[in-house]
This record gives sequence, C-alpha cells and structure tokens, in this order.
Amino acid sequence: MTRTVYVNGDYLPETEAKVSIFDRGFLMADAVYEVTSVLGGKLIDFEGHAVRLKRSLDELDMAEPCTKEELLEIHRKLVELNDIDEGLVYLQVTRGSNGDRDFVFPSEDTKPTIVLFTQNKPGLADSPAAKKGAKIISIEDIRWGRRDIKTVQLLYPSMGKMMAKKAGADDAWMIEDGHVTEGTSNNAYFVKDGVIVTRPLSNDILHGITRKAVLRMAEEAQLKVEERLFTIDEAKAADEAFTTSASAFVMPVVEIDGVALGDGTPGPIAKRLREIYLEESIKAAV
Repeated sequence: MTRTVYVNGDYLPETEAKVSIFDRGFLMADAVYEVTSVLGGKLIDFEGHAVRLKRSLDELDMAEPCTKEELLEIHRKLVELNDIDEGLVYLQVTRGSNGDRDFVFPSEDTKPTIVLFTQNKPGLADSPAAKKGAKIISIEDIRWGRRDIKTVQLLYPSMGKMMAKKAGADDAWMIEDGHVTEGTSNNAYFVKDGVIVTRPLSNDILHGITRKAVLRMAEEAQLKVEERLFTIDEAKAADEAFTTSASAFVMPVVEIDGVALGDGTPGPIAKRLREIYLEESIKAAV
C-alpha cells in the first residue's frame, strides 16, 4: 500500500513526492530532522521534539516552515491517513533551494523545504530486542563538533552501525578523548551499585528527548543519577547498561566489546525504566 507523505504543504502518494535536486538538504546536508514515535495511534513526546526542532533551526539560522500547532496537525493527519497504530513519524526541514548549488546560503526569502512521512512498526513497544538486550562495540568518534544540533549529517553513525553489524553486534558507542560520547543513534548509560551514569549535556552529544524524560522518571523513582564523563572500561565493569532513543525507548545493553554485563541479560533498572517510560509516555501521548 502506498503511503501518504507530506511535502511543502501537500499530502501526496509517496510515488508522487518530489524535492528539487538543488535542495540544500540533498547537496549540503543543510537540514535538520526529528523522529516521533506513535503508540496507540498517538504521538509520544511531541512537545519535546517540537521544542528541539526549533532549537536546531535557530542554531543554524534556518526559518521555521510552520507553527508548532500546524506541525502537530500534520503529524496527526499523517498518522490517520496511513493508519499508524505503532510506528514513527519522520520530519525533515532543509534550507530549501534557490535553483542552483552554492556554498553561500540562499537569500532569506528562500522557503525552507519540509517533508514528513510515516513508518509502520507493529510491536514497537513490545520489542523482542528489548527483551534480549543489545550487544555494543566501541568506536572512535570522528563527527563534527555540534552534535547537539539534530542535523541529517548521519554518514558516520551509519558507518558505525555497519561496523557493529560486521562485528556481530547490534550497535556502537563512540569514544572521544577517552570518554564515551553516545551511541550511533541514542544516548548511553551504565549502572553501577544502583547509580545510573550518563554523559552531561553539551555540544558533544544530542540532547535526547527520551533521555530527558527517562532521567526525570528515574529521579521520581528515587534512583540516583550521575551526569559525568565516563570511560568504556567503566561501562564494561558495570552491573548493567542501556540506551535511550525516540524509536527504541529504553534499550538494555548486555554486552560491550565482547564483555558480558552482569549475567548477560537485561538488568532490572533498565527493564524498570522501560516499563515506566512506556506507561507514562502513553498516558501523556497526543
């Protein structure tokens, strides 16, 4: 069945969707994006994603293509048109096109390009992968210095995913100056003696929407959280570990660089945080 997608104000069959070959998102990766999960036909953490989108646009001096209210309506309509019960809504905004290629930004009156589409993911919440836990490898972090802006510059994270796949693992955590930054598409955590440790916010990592919610819920559950730099060796010696992201929620990690954590199965804190996050987020979904 052909999906209905959204391109610059129009709802179209995906086979009819078109963007200029001169679009700066295509030529320069001059674009930002967000991914919002859908559970029970409702949007999870939409407000947080909308706020982060505006921040990314502001950091790049990129115009907002529409209001937050209009964006919510577009999300909801796409979920309805594509009959999404569990899945994702992908949103991308680019600086647009002035009809040619140039390193210099186009004039300020150039309209941004906005594209949205859905992905149907049955079983997103009741994920078999979360019950099994993920195996992680560590790789060098060679990305640009503004990882807090959610741009479409995802070549190296994609390469990291492939490195993990070739090593028989599920994902990779990146390391810079001896410390873990984050996963290829998620924030990273470990747990030792009941304390949850994760890297503090800065330009070095993405300010995860799920991260923010999970840390708040952890503190409400009276779990101790430390936001500090940590090494991959600390993570290997942990009792358990996990990642957070909008599409995988809380994903337990059971192995790092071939070293099993705990008994090699998802740990109790990761499992509990996943339960809490799903329960609370579904309640608050729009």
